[in-house]
Amino acid sequence: MNETATAQPFAKLILSAQAGSQRAVNDLLLHITPFVRRLCSSVDAGHRPEAVQDSLFAVYRGLRTLREPAAFYGWVRAVTVREAARTARRAGQAAMAELVDQPSPADPLLRVAIADALERLPSHQRDILTVRAVYGLDEREAARVLSLPVGTVRSRVHRARRNFQDAWR
Repeated sequence: MNETATAQPFAKLILSAQAGSQRAVNDLLLHITPFVRRLCSSVDAGHRPEAVQDSLFAVYRGLRTLREPAAFYGWVRAVTVREAARTARRAGQAAMAELVDQPSPADPLLRVAIADALERLPSHQRDILTVRAVYGLDEREAARVLSLPVGTVRSRVHRARRNFQDAWR
């Protein structure tokens, strides 16, 4: 079975959900919940369920605004990163302070070294490095998620990379 054949029923599920089918919405939310949980793993454990719930609710509320079903996962990722950052800020946590999925658990020394270098950075620099390097958002997406002007994102990325390199040494 090729990718187009498997993607077609999923696109139909998205379109059904957008048309108001509650069953399709439920199936869609159940399908993306593990993905959303993984994206919210950087939020403090005590507030992680709230971040997941807020993210799923934001996806539910905004589903009708999605224009292209093929962009669904990228859109869910952007919505989830934004909601996770909001939840972390409301909880008083430095948003997205840890790297998710980086580095591999097989190299615990590297994980500790990266965490140590990140810990030395101000929270706004950790945030910008996380959304750019870990979540792979471009400057415009990062600006939208963090509610910042694109120019501010550019300057923070530049300073954060420089400070990370200094902390790494």
